[in-house]
Amino acid sequence: MATAELPRPLRGVITAMITPMKGQDLLDVAGLERLIEHILSGGVHGLFILGTTGEAPALKYQLRRELIERTCRQVARRVPVLVGITDTSFAESVSLAGHAEQSGAQAVVVSAPYYFPAAQSELLDYLQDLCKELPLPAFLYNAPTNTHHVFEPATVRRAAEIPTIVGLKDSSANMIYFHSVQELLNDRPDFTRLVGPEELIAEAVMLGGHGSMCGGANFFPRLYVDLYNAAAAGDLQKVRPLHKRVMEISTTIYRVGKHESSYLQGLKCAVSLVVIGSDLVAEPFRSFGAAERERVQEHLRALGVLAATRFGDRSAIPT
Repeated sequence: MATAELPRPLRGVITAMITPMKGQDLLDVAGLERLIEHILSGGVHGLFILGTTGEAPALKYQLRRELIERTCRQVARRVPVLVGITDTSFAESVSLAGHAEQSGAQAVVVSAPYYFPAAQSELLDYLQDLCKELPLPAFLYNAPTNTHHVFEPATVRRAAEIPTIVGLKDSSANMIYFHSVQELLNDRPDFTRLVGPEELIAEAVMLGGHGSMCGGANFFPRLYVDLYNAAAAGDLQKVRPLHKRVMEISTTIYRVGKHESSYLQGLKCAVSLVVIGSDLVAEPFRSFGAAERERVQEHLRALGVLAATRFGDRSAIPT
């Protein structure tokens, strides 16, 4: 098992990377290469591909495998690469995990299989069966909004006893849940506990969590790394202004659209303006139109992330 380059626990900012696309079935290879270097230049501690922000359930399997191969090859073990393998099919999750291991990834991330309702005992049975087949360490992904399942704290505690399960990403935005997991795992300092919502990074880290898998680090990685570092050091004086900037991003760029998909549309639009050019979103969603794109650009300028005078001018991009 390739655990040598996976810290236990894994600390810091692990970017939940978008999937750059030129068409519904076509990866934007040049954009991907620029994006990876931009993210890494900001000092992040890892990459998480094929998660929610990566639109994994909407991508065909061939594109997912290509993304894994190209990402692992370019990152070249500079930071750990974590690969989402969540699927309604047990066999497809195992197959994707095998491909991730062969490509050089350090871990996989798995949520509850969506569609069918499942009891906690059934989810635990599923994890035990799945982990017998996995060639890499696994992180649990608690994403109830998307999967309609919750890995309850007691289930996480029991799952942590499975040797190949090494951590949790919690995207519930429920800090009572997160603190409950913390309490149940007090005796497991090696078990990674990360939050998904970037608005909760400071609180989670200052109260014992290990970091975040967040989307904003696609276009402004240094901000999130600085916030993590300040929180880990317990430096409230530094945390407050950095957290304020994160909240400004959350309440502007992620809310430009009219629907719940606006987070993804706003994020991909911001990345396109700062880094890669294309903001194509996988079906069933659409990229922002000109009016929304202009609003995102205005927010980026106000935040100091983009000092451009026209779309695509990346003359003053912070990392």
